[in-house]
Amino acid sequence: MSSPLNIASRDAAAGPVLEIAGALDYAHATALREHVSRCALDPGQCLTLDLAGMDFCDSTGITALIAARNHALAAGADIALTAVPPNTLRVLRIVGLDQIFTIRPGTDAGGPS
Repeated sequence: MSSPLNIASRDAAAGPVLEIAGALDYAHATALREHVSRCALDPGQCLTLDLAGMDFCDSTGITALIAARNHALAAGADIALTAVPPNTLRVLRIVGLDQIFTIRPGTDAGGPS
């Protein structure tokens, strides 16, 4: 059984920040998709997904991250992932998604890239 997914949102100078904690897996990826779809983004903003509290991510979770990217791009905004856990970062690198996401260390969400 996976741990529950908690999503907290806050505003930063560059745009909305979603702090994701718990398991981003088959049982919980829909919650992230729904949360992201409710994020109002203006052109030029950056949607930041802070993954510092994420303890697991499966392929469905990766797909939810890609859906978040698509949502941001459709709004003319950008997306950044911060504090990506090492195991998730490894998967992103293996499949080449580190080339389409801006990945920032730490939780300095909303700062310049």
